[in-house]
Amino acid sequence: MQQIPDSDTLLSLLSTMWTIRAFEEKVSELYAAAQLAGLLHLGIGQEATAVGVCSVLREDDYLYTGHRAHGPFIAKGADLGRLMAELAGRETGYCRGKGGSMHLVALDKGCLGATGIVGGALPLALGAALAARERGKNQVVAVFFGDGAANVGAFHESLNLASLWRLPAVFVCENNGYAEFTPSSAHTVVDKVVNHASLYKIPGVTVDGNDVMEVRNAAMSAVEQARAEGGPFFLECLTYRLRGHYEGDPARYRQLSEVAEWKAKDPIARFTKWLAKNQIGVEKTREAEKLARQRVEEAVAFASASPWPDPAEVSTHVYA
Repeated sequence: MQQIPDSDTLLSLLSTMWTIRAFEEKVSELYAAAQLAGLLHLGIGQEATAVGVCSVLREDDYLYTGHRAHGPFIAKGADLGRLMAELAGRETGYCRGKGGSMHLVALDKGCLGATGIVGGALPLALGAALAARERGKNQVVAVFFGDGAANVGAFHESLNLASLWRLPAVFVCENNGYAEFTPSSAHTVVDKVVNHASLYKIPGVTVDGNDVMEVRNAAMSAVEQARAEGGPFFLECLTYRLRGHYEGDPARYRQLSEVAEWKAKDPIARFTKWLAKNQIGVEKTREAEKLARQRVEEAVAFASASPWPDPAEVSTHVYA
């Protein structure tokens, strides 16, 4: 049975989804204008998964992601200005301009790292989960990854170890149907990624990743189990990225009808309609978008006014 929170919480969920959408739309705009450099992977269309999961995490819980990290980081509370500055390569960025979009870290919000290596965050997350358990503070670690990661060795090693040691980890598969440019039907014979979890005796569930309330309720159960020392949980969220794998990707591997079908399932539009049915007025939902876009513009202004890193720091924070 779906648990419906109070109106302030509902509007907060919408506001966070709008913030992620506005941030990534602005980032796309800046990238097209050559004001940002490097590879850029956007999760437009996947906002409900990030918000649904992170909305039930505590501030002292930990987060790891793959290369499509903006959404989960923003949902966990990362500062928009510092995120934008990092993407712009500025000294005020979370990694002093050295990490960029794919290698974000926001320690102040428990975001311990994004990685461009497919499945690379999984074993790192288990290290944090083990440390959290040893500290005895009932912290949980959520790790986001795509469906393509289910085909790498680190994925299976991590599930096995998490189950064996009963670690407080929540595995969040953002299953958008594609591993880079390859549809699921061409890279696996497993119909649902969550099926892998049962092999390692990890409970799991597949949910509609574009329904923020469904994701939130499933994540709540997952986090409660992990926090109560019940071991790991596997959450597969069926969603879709409305942009290509990276900005500039012509995405010829997808049918226009497929994209149109998923646009009709836009998580923000769906949640806005759901809110209206639950007596949350149109004016409040419009205000959520307006404020989100305003906050993003302020983040851009902060990044633009920030200094470039000192060339003398090129070799600092580097480990070999």
